[in-house]
Amino acid sequence: MIGYGDRARTQCEVVRLFRETHPDLPPLNQGTISKIEAQYREMGHVRKVPSKRQAVVDDDTKLNLLLALGENPFTPARQLARDNSRS
Repeated sequence: MIGYGDRARTQCEVVRLFRETHPDLPPLNQGTISKIEAQYREMGHVRKVPSKRQAVVDDDTKLNLLLALGENPFTPARQLARDNSRS
């Protein structure tokens, strides 16, 4: 594991060292260290990544889009979005 400080350490050692070094902060557990390590190995950093949320579409908008697609199934999605945002 890439450890806390000047050398590689196990996750349990990292937890213990963190608790000793920062007694004023909420304690970390081994699961938290595991998640941080996994994110670092996958992404190369541990910055917070914004989540990708899906847009909420109400029933009227869905119906309007389905009707527009029924009239012309080859309408581009961007055109549908532009037309729907105006109404």
